[in-house]
Amino acid sequence: MTRKLRLGMVGGGEGAFIGAVHRTAARLDAHYELVAAALSSDAQRAARSAAALGLAPERSYADYREMARAEAARADGIEVVAIATPNDLHAPVATAFLEAGMHVICDKPLALSLQEGEALAALASQRGRVFALTHPYAGYAMVRHARAMVREGALGALRLVQVEYQQDWLSQPIAPGSEHKQAGWRLDPARSGPTGCLGDIGTHAYQLAAFVTGMKPSQLSAELCSFVPGRQLDDHAQMMLRYACGARGLLWASQVAAGCENALRLRVFGSQAGLAFDQEQPDELWFTPVGGTAQRLRRGRVDSAAARHASRVPAGHPQGYQEAFAQLYTDAAELIRAQQQGRTPSAASQDMPTIEDGLAGHRFIDAVLASHRQNGQWVGIAG
Repeated sequence: MTRKLRLGMVGGGEGAFIGAVHRTAARLDAHYELVAAALSSDAQRAARSAAALGLAPERSYADYREMARAEAARADGIEVVAIATPNDLHAPVATAFLEAGMHVICDKPLALSLQEGEALAALASQRGRVFALTHPYAGYAMVRHARAMVREGALGALRLVQVEYQQDWLSQPIAPGSEHKQAGWRLDPARSGPTGCLGDIGTHAYQLAAFVTGMKPSQLSAELCSFVPGRQLDDHAQMMLRYACGARGLLWASQVAAGCENALRLRVFGSQAGLAFDQEQPDELWFTPVGGTAQRLRRGRVDSAAARHASRVPAGHPQGYQEAFAQLYTDAAELIRAQQQGRTPSAASQDMPTIEDGLAGHRFIDAVLASHRQNGQWVGIAG
């Protein structure tokens, strides 16, 4: 069997939702072994979290910089680091480990600003390291199949793109000093960045639409809202999109949409047919030819290399978010091993979000902010 990649983790200690998601994703296809971590900046908390995961005490760190230095000096040091911290630490942590020679798997967003992101991209390129970004919805088998269908021309010329992402978990005020860990840093501009809902889930919607269609809009007209009194960052975003090919689009994201759980939906319409994907029913994809009958395509029944690559269980056995997250880890492992072995990685594994998706997300955020400040004026999207 191929040796497992030695994995480290920064962030994601006790009480952190996303850390457990990363660890499960890394284990699912047996490509990684977690051997070191800085799970908290508090030494005692970091040690407790590491002990709970069975890590050796000497490889539990309270400072990610110390971890990068120490692991780089070991013959059996980590080869790749997973970053599961709040947004403000993504760029500093990634920088430390890239400089130490490690590959990076980072939660989105890439950084707090486009400038930070571009510096990271330059460093990753200079050091020749894989940099994977966890936009997990791009890991679903039926999202990969939708991307393949668009590439193959099944929809004809693309005309309309509509993507939406609604949640309701921030519909009510979060009291200052609240123990709500997930909300606390997301509502703090110093830790979350210049946007709230837009950066947290709007970028997922944007990336999903771009991933499936293969297109990024050239212009947008946007409005941000903060419906909850006293909230410093947006909790709702809506916009129109223009594409260079003439297609038009709509994107809206909200964390105050009462009754919605994780309602990420994408619809793409071309001259010959339309596609619809609903993240809460991820094993399904609806395909409707012009003048024809709607067809429900199911994972395990569709026949494409892209869908087979991202499938783990037989037809009729549900496959969801955790498996989609694991797909990104598996694809990253293939890219890392291909580099280590001096070969070309499999084509299917190259269909995964990278640092370029992170840069595109920051350019999108900057354009939305510019349009919002100009009362919804149409603005261009850089790059």
